[in-house]
Amino acid sequence: MTVAEKPKSKAKRPAEGAGDRRARVVELARASGVVFPPLVLDRLLAKLGQLKLNEADFSKSARAVIDRYRANTVDAHESVGILAAQSIGEPGTQMTLRTFHYAGVAEMNVTLGLPRLIELVDARRVPSTPMMTIYVDRKVRADRAAVEQIALQIEVTNVPDVASVGTVVESLKVVVTPQPALLASRGIRRADVERALLEALDSRRYQIAAGSGSGEGRTFEIGLAPGASLVPSGGKGKKDEPEEPMPFKWLLHASDEARAVRIKGVTGIKRALIKKEKEEYVIYTEGSNLEGVLDIAGVDRARTTTNSVFEVYKVLGVEAARAALVLEANRTLAEQGLAVDIRHLMLVSDVMTNEGDIRAIGRHGISGKKSSVLARAAFEITAAHLLRAAITGEVDELKGVAENIIVGQPITLGTGAVNLIYRPTVAPKMPPAPPPAPEPANAPAAPADEPARTEA
Repeated sequence: MTVAEKPKSKAKRPAEGAGDRRARVVELARASGVVFPPLVLDRLLAKLGQLKLNEADFSKSARAVIDRYRANTVDAHESVGILAAQSIGEPGTQMTLRTFHYAGVAEMNVTLGLPRLIELVDARRVPSTPMMTIYVDRKVRADRAAVEQIALQIEVTNVPDVASVGTVVESLKVVVTPQPALLASRGIRRADVERALLEALDSRRYQIAAGSGSGEGRTFEIGLAPGASLVPSGGKGKKDEPEEPMPFKWLLHASDEARAVRIKGVTGIKRALIKKEKEEYVIYTEGSNLEGVLDIAGVDRARTTTNSVFEVYKVLGVEAARAALVLEANRTLAEQGLAVDIRHLMLVSDVMTNEGDIRAIGRHGISGKKSSVLARAAFEITAAHLLRAAITGEVDELKGVAENIIVGQPITLGTGAVNLIYRPTVAPKMPPAPPPAPEPANAPAAPADEPARTEA
């Protein structure tokens, strides 16, 4: 047999393109009754493409993924809400009430365990310990000095952090004394302190002048502005009695305002801590202000996060808030060594955010807005729910789980989701024979049989 006579089946098959493999996976999935979401399909094709499999192994791997996906789908009428509540609530009873402290920084801590999980499901606007994890750009992530400069721009610096604040009662003045060593450690100059004081203090009430000393340590003297009154603003005196000046109260008020002046930094960030993780430096902050931090040059906006879900919702939208809820709940449970299927956490997060904002799971949120009167009454404030329902004439159709359990009937899930009617098969009975038809009354009588006659 010559080369030209070889059978065509031995010829090398051309390699399939990305579009052909995508169509083949879709066809295999459709044959198994599976429809992949676009994101799952894209990730599956990307992973199989990295493995560089031949055609047989490609089909085998695709079928294995299809079978696994089909095995993990939810059956019709499955009580996913009850399963999610049980899967999160039961491990939650094993969680500890503890707060995690960073080593060497006693003032900086993060709430973990059950208190943190309660914060998430209650959708509290401000966490008990707000915190941010700030990543920096690729160019400077390994340079500690550059990361420290970014941290100094983020951490709030108030006047007491770099200067001492005192009062002179005799002359009714507040004296701010900058400390050159503290100024240098924060990367601040005396001119920055002066600018902050001029911008923050009301020039109609206060007058700022240079005091004693020289250089960076020269003091500032804050006194009463010309024409200003020592009478406290908004003071409440009797109608007939004139308001008297209160110099000491004015002095204390001026001292408090001077201490509260912010020189630089992002509002709400009290402290910044730098830690090295793997090959890069990461900034952890006490306090949170996502919008302000993302405006700082050198911050990696794609990876920087906060544990305040409402800040994520405000800055990035409800989809990002939903992802933050899943991430924070999963991290809180994982830190306690509790393995909860992430689909249960995704379901809870979907329910909390499906109306475009973040709703708590409680009487002021999801549970308090159920359509069933009995379900609302079973959660909290039973008498108030029943009284309001009776006054307004609400009707409970008993479609949920809690209300059916309360009245003692099967729930409308699983086998209780359908109604079956049993009709036994019985052999049909033979119909009775019809009676003979009656004869008519005027019909002639039939002649009787007569014996034969013989003639003689």
